[in-house]
Amino acid sequence: MAITAAMVKELREMTGAGMMDCKKALNETDGDMDAAIEFLRKNGQAKAEKKAGRIAAEGLCAVVVKEDKTAAVVEVNSETDFVAKNDMFKAFVQAVAAQAVESSAEGMDAFMAEPWKEDSSKTVKDALVEKVAVIGENLNIRRFEKVTAENGCVVSYVHGGGRIGVIVEAAADVVNDTVKEAMTNIAMQIAALSPKYVSRDEISAEYIAHEKEILRAQIMNDPKESQKPEKVINGMIEGRVNKELKEICLVDQVYVKAEDGKQSVGQYLQAVSKEVGGNVSVKRFVRFETGEGLEKKQEDFAAEVAAQL
Repeated sequence: MAITAAMVKELREMTGAGMMDCKKALNETDGDMDAAIEFLRKNGQAKAEKKAGRIAAEGLCAVVVKEDKTAAVVEVNSETDFVAKNDMFKAFVQAVAAQAVESSAEGMDAFMAEPWKEDSSKTVKDALVEKVAVIGENLNIRRFEKVTAENGCVVSYVHGGGRIGVIVEAAADVVNDTVKEAMTNIAMQIAALSPKYVSRDEISAEYIAHEKEILRAQIMNDPKESQKPEKVINGMIEGRVNKELKEICLVDQVYVKAEDGKQSVGQYLQAVSKEVGGNVSVKRFVRFETGEGLEKKQEDFAAEVAAQL
């Protein structure tokens, strides 16, 4: 398969690896983008999952909480940051979140077909199309998620004026202001450090085995590290996997507001449980970041003008 400059550029943006490394990876994998990412990771030339965290599109996230039991977070995208700061756009995003918290839809198609809460003669899609016409820029209701607490409460946190939206569902024997404050602190932690799981119990053995395989390949590709005894190499792999799990598992992360800089989120929750006289834990969380995994449109005005000459 012919490897194009566009393919090399895309892989470079996804991984942060050098141009020649990206070209080699694509040649080695016959242009398979996923396989090329894996190739770069194994050779230590790419950061794991960088693509998932790349922020490229504009827009806002919004959260609506209902009676501390139900919450919904939405992401609505715009083409430019200018529109994302527009009061009309902000009001529309908030209305979409209010729609989502009352919705029973299980997917975007069903959600878009629902009657619009502010005018039942229209659907959500109709309301979006109208807003596009008024604002004069393409808009997209990209995603939503609704969380209902079965035993406890839900709390939310919005960061950066809508750049990040977080919902935390707490499983709690006691729900009071202390518990809600603690969960808000946890929501801020999630916004800042972006964990992927609540605890290691959610991580599959296959995922851990795969990460170990990647780490072993990286070590074997290092002239110095590959010469170390097998026992040492195994210890290095276990240590690095453990470090990664501490970064991606919420309860293992160092609690950012800990006074000693050592207390984990899990230990913080234990302290809160003791204080309120009942078990308090995080059951689940949702974190939306505006533009996550999307490509921002690149404007080339010079080429646009040249094409009209």
